[in-house]
Amino acid sequence: MMTTTKPIVNCSVANCSYWAAGNKCHAQSIIIDIDANAQAQYDAEFAADFGSKAPEKAPTSSVTCCHTFKHKEGGSK
Repeated sequence: MMTTTKPIVNCSVANCSYWAAGNKCHAQSIIIDIDANAQAQYDAEFAADFGSKAPEKAPTSSVTCCHTFKHKEGGSK
């Protein structure tokens, strides 16, 4: 039986509710997409979402963004 370890994800966005001491991300899962899809609504479903979407390729890490961000309660926006 193969065991999978959860990767350690470092993040410096301290106003995210998943951020923890030591710059660690404590989200159960992380959504990452290319910047071109930055306005995508991952908390809503649309008819087109039921089809299979091919993975996209990012030419560099600088064109990617994390969509898991959730503003920390009590913090300033």
